[in-house]
Amino acid sequence: MIMLRRNFFRFLVALTGMVALMSAPAHALVELNINKGNVEPMPIAISDFLQGDLGKKISDVVAADLKRSGLFAPIDRNAFIEKISNPDAAPRFEDWKIINAQALVTGRVTQEGDGRLKAEFRLWDTFAGQQMTGQQFFTQPENWRRVAHIIADAIYEQITGEKGYFDTRIVYVAESGPKTARKRQLAIMDQDGANARAVTNSNDIVLTPRFSPNKQEITYMSFEGNEPRVYLLQLETGQREVVGNFPGMTFSPRFSPDGQRVIMSLQQDGNANIYTMDLRSRTTTRLTNTAAIDTSPSYAPDGSRIVFESDRGGRQQLYVMGADGSGQTRISFGDGSYSTPVWSPRGDLIAFTKQSGGKFSIGVMKTDGSGERILTTGFHNEGPTWAPNGRVLMFFRQNAGAGGPQLYSIDLTGYNEQQVPTQGFASDPAWSPLLE
Repeated sequence: MIMLRRNFFRFLVALTGMVALMSAPAHALVELNINKGNVEPMPIAISDFLQGDLGKKISDVVAADLKRSGLFAPIDRNAFIEKISNPDAAPRFEDWKIINAQALVTGRVTQEGDGRLKAEFRLWDTFAGQQMTGQQFFTQPENWRRVAHIIADAIYEQITGEKGYFDTRIVYVAESGPKTARKRQLAIMDQDGANARAVTNSNDIVLTPRFSPNKQEITYMSFEGNEPRVYLLQLETGQREVVGNFPGMTFSPRFSPDGQRVIMSLQQDGNANIYTMDLRSRTTTRLTNTAAIDTSPSYAPDGSRIVFESDRGGRQQLYVMGADGSGQTRISFGDGSYSTPVWSPRGDLIAFTKQSGGKFSIGVMKTDGSGERILTTGFHNEGPTWAPNGRVLMFFRQNAGAGGPQLYSIDLTGYNEQQVPTQGFASDPAWSPLLE
């Protein structure tokens, strides 16, 4: 059985205001259809935000976010003809059309009398010659990176028509030390690898961290005191508590979409079955009852169904059942074995790990098992997790001969695969919902 491990810590940030500056008509000429397979990246010009070094840093992060999505191709600023000196004024659109910039981003960063930063941006449709959107944000100076991610999300949404995923965090297992004495801690970072920091600092093994939908707590498994237990960790206070003391081993805890329950696999007498626990009453309900290993449950976003893996048919395959355990139905029928299923936040796909022919693949299929697509294959790929908009997956990969695992992301086209920078080795990522 492939066993996932994961990890989390939250970076707290306070935005104190967001005001729309101006919006163009909803049907501007610049649009990007991301539902048609491999999308040609859109050329976009992102000028340095005025004033000073911090403005440039913010615009650099915006450009990096959009580029990593695979949907945008930021134009080299050395090619710019017009130098933006007043982001409030309409640019010389002809200068931007010459360098094929289909969209232009301008902005400004200033400091308020109370010490807060005011960050403004405008998105221009260069071919239509009009502003598409404009917004301003107020925050503390130390939160400038988060403002940049929010601006990137706003641009992404305006042009694609779908929510972005840049203002998010990744929880993962940070691994360090020699392979024979590897230390594993829970850690958290921004989705681009910045602001990484540890959540736990002990020598106990930690596995499978998961975000709560309300982003205030995580659940994870720990072998503290050599006892496998599931914990809840309050991110703002650092307080934690044991979900419950269960006989045998517990695996793969995950929140329900409403955050009121935890679903997990409990092993007893050589078998593993799936249970839910109500976090208010601490009562448990058994959902499967087989002489097999049922594990890695994941809810559909509406909470009505659950996907899980089971070897009840002789090898690991994917099954779907109702939230009450009814109607257990196998959905995977390809060669090899399937594991670590995760339901997309959009509700349309299930991501999985597939082992076949001595290799590990990350793939997706429709919720009835049809339309299986392999996105990437390697020596050892495992543990997909969805971005909150359901367009990108993150997973961990151990290459042959490598000292340890690393994190990677890939979009649903399978063309835009990138390594996610981490401090040291990393495994078992879990993607947060959009922050608020």
